[in-house]
Amino acid sequence: MTKSEYVRVGTTYYKMVNQPQLRGGSVRKRIPWSVETLRQDHGKNFIVDIPKYDGFCTVPSHKDYREEIDNFLNRREDTERLKNLSTALTYKVEAKGKDRYEVPFYTKFVLCSNNERNPVLIDAEETRFWVRKVSRLESDDTQFLYKLKAEIPAFLFWLSNRQLSTEQENRMWFRPSFIHTAALDKIIRNNRSRVEIDMCEQILEVMNEQNIGEFSFCINDLLPLWENTRHKVERYQVRVVVQDFWKLTPAPNAYTYVTYETAYLPQLTYKAAKWTGRYYKVTRAFLETLC
Repeated sequence: MTKSEYVRVGTTYYKMVNQPQLRGGSVRKRIPWSVETLRQDHGKNFIVDIPKYDGFCTVPSHKDYREEIDNFLNRREDTERLKNLSTALTYKVEAKGKDRYEVPFYTKFVLCSNNERNPVLIDAEETRFWVRKVSRLESDDTQFLYKLKAEIPAFLFWLSNRQLSTEQENRMWFRPSFIHTAALDKIIRNNRSRVEIDMCEQILEVMNEQNIGEFSFCINDLLPLWENTRHKVERYQVRVVVQDFWKLTPAPNAYTYVTYETAYLPQLTYKAAKWTGRYYKVTRAFLETLC
């Protein structure tokens, strides 16, 4: 377990867990975790580097979502709620002054938006969204809504009598590859964190200048590349991107490798540097799928 799996908000510590779901799979949740348990499990010095925030905030944004705002942790509750309900078999109903009780839940969600890049927050490995890009109407029909309403009886009849052409292969019925679309990829790319986007662009910039197809590095090699920019990047943030999002693994032992660092020369931005360590390696082809 790494420090990135924990966070302190205010005076409360939280652990990120994957809670199993009834239909299979899991949902990412944040649950309270005591500081004494952290000390027992990992030692007294473990909590020193755990990310700390002053509190929670909810600031949704289609174009510039930020996980951290002025040292507050920005929650993504709307998206998580949608994901949970999309596979839920029951829903707990609670009327004012009455006890909560469960009822069967059959709702499906259809979200419509003109925003192709950030209509909703979708993580890279998420399989519960089927994103379709619908073409514009060829003509401006002022009676279009009324025509749609007139089609409802026929549409309901067709739904009741149709023969299914597919079999259930997933908790969302279709296998993920069947409903994977270019429109989904566009949203995922634009929902990546600011740190991940900066890392991707920074490494590609080095690759373009040095005309290389692979980039080798240790975590500490990347941090100096941001020294002359306005972006503040912490070591743990880089580690989370490299290990959790990019799924890169370091070399099994300490080997000599060549990386690149800021040159501070008039005609050269970056220069080669030879170091020894358990380095990571990333390719241009991989990064170009992200940026």
